[in-house]
Amino acid sequence: MKFIHTSDWQIGRTFRFADDDTLGALQAERLEVIRRLGSLARQEGVTHVLVAGDVYEHETPGDRTLHQPVERMREFADVQWHLIPGNHDADQPEGVWARLTRSGLPENVTLHREPGPVLLDGAHQAWLLPAVLKRRHVLTDLTAYMDEAETPPDALRIGLAHGSVVGFGGEAESEHNPVAVDRARRAGLAYLGLGDWHGFCRIDARTFYSGTPETDRFTTGGGGGGEAVVVTLPGVRAEPEITRHRTGRYIWKKLNDVVLTSGQDVQALEARIRSIAPDNPGAVLVWAAVSGLLSVEDMALYENTVLKRLSGAVACLRLTGAPYLSAGLDDLDRFGAGGAVRAAAEQLLARSEAGGAEGQLASEALQRLFLFWQERGAQAG
Repeated sequence: MKFIHTSDWQIGRTFRFADDDTLGALQAERLEVIRRLGSLARQEGVTHVLVAGDVYEHETPGDRTLHQPVERMREFADVQWHLIPGNHDADQPEGVWARLTRSGLPENVTLHREPGPVLLDGAHQAWLLPAVLKRRHVLTDLTAYMDEAETPPDALRIGLAHGSVVGFGGEAESEHNPVAVDRARRAGLAYLGLGDWHGFCRIDARTFYSGTPETDRFTTGGGGGGEAVVVTLPGVRAEPEITRHRTGRYIWKKLNDVVLTSGQDVQALEARIRSIAPDNPGAVLVWAAVSGLLSVEDMALYENTVLKRLSGAVACLRLTGAPYLSAGLDDLDRFGAGGAVRAAAEQLLARSEAGGAEGQLASEALQRLFLFWQERGAQAG
């Protein structure tokens, strides 16, 4: 028995930090990844894709958003898609699942709205045991019924749930939608596929989080999703064979404590970001926490290299903080010995050296004045 385990598609998700163009591209890719999952199924000879909750970001999506993932699944008529509710799209009365049921679904898409064993594959005697969230948060373990759920002798029992494994992560997280850490053993499951955690995670030999197939958050290392899991069950008592497949397009990286004190630091930051995906910088999103102190020349390099070139190269460049300008009286000679611009620059420098909120604003204004004057001189030359 072979199938794909995926979860947390969260169709309709918004990203407040992104501009309109980037937001549209990120949302479109969350739909496009469904086609990649279908193609992966065909490539691996898989006929069943199990989606462990949070197909949608919200319980009340608009009609277009509601039908977009279904229509992409429809394109793969040779693949059976099995969906369960998650905490973002719980099976509320007149909610997303009721609307989908009324609208009619392709024969290859099955919504599991009630707990209980369902024959998944007769040839392999594989039975699916879905856990079904009726509310966003519950305090009881909805997988507990699996312990007593009856299936034929020597059946392959496959659990599918959306929640927090007790003892994994923070205690506050495991209070909601809890899943016993040893549920697979208690219920005699060949495999327990989970959703809610957005990165791939192995709980034990038979219990896994697949993670979201399209990354949706900044991380300092790996574990941010962008994968799907192909599961092979050699037999009832044999441990499952797990292979992870890259399905995501975008790469999200968070860079903490980027301190810039020289032009070399600025160039190193550019090289670091470009090295994330040298052949495809347009698929990179970066969030960098920047600080430091730069001279007038190095600040101009930062402006041109990072704020202009890099922001145009990557899909998104999100910067928290900025380097401060290090300028003194000698630097003011760039504006000449006198005149209105020189006088304004002297006042800004004096206020910036006084510190405080007003000093910070003055420093930023002086920085803009230096950059403007430098660009003006370059254009004149």
